Amino acid sequence: MAKKSVNKKAYTKIFLRQSDIATSPANVKEHLHLWWVNTREKDEGGLRLTEEGFEHLEKNLGVKFFSITLPVEFKITTQTIIYIDQFVDCPYYLDDRRIAVTDEKKATELVLFSGDLTKYGLTKAMKRKEQLDSIDMWAQTRTPKKD
Repeated sequence: MAKKSVNKKAYTKIFLRQSDIATSPANVKEHLHLWWVNTREKDEGGLRLTEEGFEHLEKNLGVKFFSITLPVEFKITTQTIIYIDQFVDCPYYLDDRRIAVTDEKKATELVLFSGDLTKYGLTKAMKRKEQLDSIDMWAQTRTPKKD
């Protein structure tokens, strides 16, 4: 069964409640901009935290983060950020030395790739394409043939 993802607005409301801050529309809007790098609304993904958001969750709320050190020679590219945005489905913080995620399973996956985020993202993208291709193939076998 697929994991149901939580969007930024829902996370923001949860974090506000845990911080004893009212979840008024004005507070939600303000904290979306304070805590998230990308404030566009998306159904899934886009859960990269700002430094302020990361520090608030870790220090004020005691959220446990799993930190994965990036390889010394690793360079973060725009494509890498896009991959991570698509495939890391929990709040995370990224800087030039590490990625810190709130999900232990996701942390384990990243460790298995030795912190190479590009390789991780590319592998996930290829796997998603294979799944979509197999769904397409299955759908084609189920479509009635026209005479």
